[in-house]
Amino acid sequence: MGRFHLNHLKLRDKLIFMYFLCVFIPIVLTNIFFYNVSTNNIINQKTHDADIALEQLQRELRAVIDEAAGISYLYYIDPVLNDHLNHHYASQAEYIEALNEKMRGMFNKSEQAYHTTNSTIIYTDNKTMLASGNILPLTESVVAEPWYQDFIQTNVSYPYLYVNDSQISMIQRMNNTVTSVNSIVKIDLNMATVRQLFANSGFEGNIYFVHPNQTVHFANDKEMDWSSGTLPITKVEKPEKPIEFNKLYANNNYLNGWALHGVMDEKNVLHEVRKSGSFIFYLAALNFLLPTIIIVVISRSIHHRLVRILIYMKKVKHQQFEPIPYEDSRDEIGQLTSEFNRMTARIDNLINDVYMADIQKKDLEIRQRQAQLHALHSQINPHFLFNALETIRMRSLMKGEGETARTINYMAKIFRKSISWKRSWVTIREEIELIECFLEIQKYRFGDKLQYQLTVEDAVYDQMIPKMTFLPFVENASIHGVEGSPAIGLIALHIGLSGNRLVFRLSDNGMGMTESKLDELLHYLKDDDTIGDNVGMKNVYTRLKLCYPDAFEFDIQSEHGKGTTVELRLPKDGKTGEDMQ
Repeated sequence: MGRFHLNHLKLRDKLIFMYFLCVFIPIVLTNIFFYNVSTNNIINQKTHDADIALEQLQRELRAVIDEAAGISYLYYIDPVLNDHLNHHYASQAEYIEALNEKMRGMFNKSEQAYHTTNSTIIYTDNKTMLASGNILPLTESVVAEPWYQDFIQTNVSYPYLYVNDSQISMIQRMNNTVTSVNSIVKIDLNMATVRQLFANSGFEGNIYFVHPNQTVHFANDKEMDWSSGTLPITKVEKPEKPIEFNKLYANNNYLNGWALHGVMDEKNVLHEVRKSGSFIFYLAALNFLLPTIIIVVISRSIHHRLVRILIYMKKVKHQQFEPIPYEDSRDEIGQLTSEFNRMTARIDNLINDVYMADIQKKDLEIRQRQAQLHALHSQINPHFLFNALETIRMRSLMKGEGETARTINYMAKIFRKSISWKRSWVTIREEIELIECFLEIQKYRFGDKLQYQLTVEDAVYDQMIPKMTFLPFVENASIHGVEGSPAIGLIALHIGLSGNRLVFRLSDNGMGMTESKLDELLHYLKDDDTIGDNVGMKNVYTRLKLCYPDAFEFDIQSEHGKGTTVELRLPKDGKTGEDMQ
C-alpha cells in the first residue's frame, strides 16, 4: 500500500478536504464553544437567582412563623388572661360576667392586628369555664387530635411548630404561673398568606417544607401527595437533571432542623438557551452558506470542465474523436480543452485517411466467413442428430426392442418440433402432441409407476398460445413431483374454456411442497430477476408476462405429501392464425 500523498487525491476531494478543514470544522467548534459558554452562564445565573429567591422565601416564611410565635408569647405572659384561665368560678353567671369584663375584644383585636394568623384558640381543662368564642374546653376529642398528640410528646417551654397537610400552627403551653390548670394556646397561620409566599417566591421549581426527620410537610408540588406528612424528601420524584437547593433553619427554638428544599429542572433552566437555539442555528447556517456557495461555484468551474475533458478522452479510446464544445475560457483548463480538440481532429483525419478503410475491409471479410460457417453448422447439426436417432431406432427394431424404438421416435419428434417451429405461437393441438411425446418418454423411464390423463375440450384445439407454454409444467410434475413419490404417480392435464378464458389445469399426486417452499417458489417466479433451478417455469412465466402483461392469471396450490396443482388462465383468442404467418 503506497504512502498517502495529496497528489493522489482527486481535485474534487482536495476541495472538499480544504472546505472541511478551513470552514466546516472551525465553524462547528466555534458554535459548540459559544453554546457551552452560554449554557454555563445561564445555569450559573439561574442558580444564583434561585438561591436568592429561596433565601428570601426562607426569611419571609420565618417572619410569618415568628409573628405567630410572638402572639403566642404575648398570650403566655398576659396576667389577665392567665388569671382568667386559672380562676375557679362558682357559677356560670360569674364566668360569663368575668368573660365580658376581662376578655371582651382581646382575641378579635389580636387577629385584626396580625393578618398572618387565621384563628387563635385556647384549650383548658378548667371545669368551671364554659365553651365560648376562642376559649374551649380540653375535651377527649381534642386530646385525640394528631396535633395534640404530637405536642404533648414535647416538653418545651417555647412555642411548638406543627405542620399538617392543610394547616401550619403555633402551640404554646400557658404555664406562666404555678397552677393545677392545664391550658394551651393554638394559633393557626393564614394559609392563603403562606401559599402566596410560595407562589410569589420567584423560584422556578418545586419547594418543599421539610421536617427535621426529613419528611415533607408542605409543598407547592401539585403532582405529589405529601398530605400524610410521611413522604421522605429522598423519595420525592425529581427530574432527569435536577438542580437542588437546601436552606436549613438554625438558631431558632421552634424552627431548628426545619428546612426549605428547592428542586429545579435543568431543562427548564436552559429554556432561554433553547429559545436562542434558532438564532444560533441561523447564524451557523449563514456561516456555512456563504463559504459553501463560493467553494461550490469555484469547484464546479474547475471540476465540471475537467470531468468533461476526461469523458471525451475516454471516447478517443473507442475511436470516437468528438471535439469538446468550445467555451470562451482563458484559464489553463480552457487552453487544455482547445489543445485537446486540435489533437483529436488531427488523429481522426490520420486514422480515416490511412487505416480505417483497410480495417473495415478486413472486418467485413471476417464477418462474411463467420456467417458462412455458422450457416453450415446450422445445416449439419440437425441432420446429423436426426440420422443418429434414426439409426438407433432402426437398430432397436432389428433387436426387437419396440418400446425403446418408440421412445427414440418420440425423442426425434420433440427435437424436430423444437427446431422446426419458426414461429412463436402454436396451436394447443401442436402443444398437446409435444406433451404426449414427452409423457411417453417418461413412461418408458418410470414404467407402471407413472400414469397420465389428458383431457382437452374440442373447442380449444385451434386456440393459439406461446409455444412450449404447458410442457415445462408437465416436465416439473413428472420429475419433481412423481419421481420421489413411493406410490403410483398420476399426472392429470385438463385444458378447456371458462367464459372468455382459456383454462389450463395440471395436477399430480406426487411429493408436493411445504408452505415455505411454495412461498419461495412463487417469489422466485414473480419477483426475482435471477435465473435459479426452475429455469423452465421461470422462462414460461416471463414469456407470459411479455405476451399478456396483466391479462393472465397464474396460481400454484400444493400440500406436502399430497401433490401439486398448477392453474393458468389465458385470454381466449389471444392470437389468430394470421400471427403465425
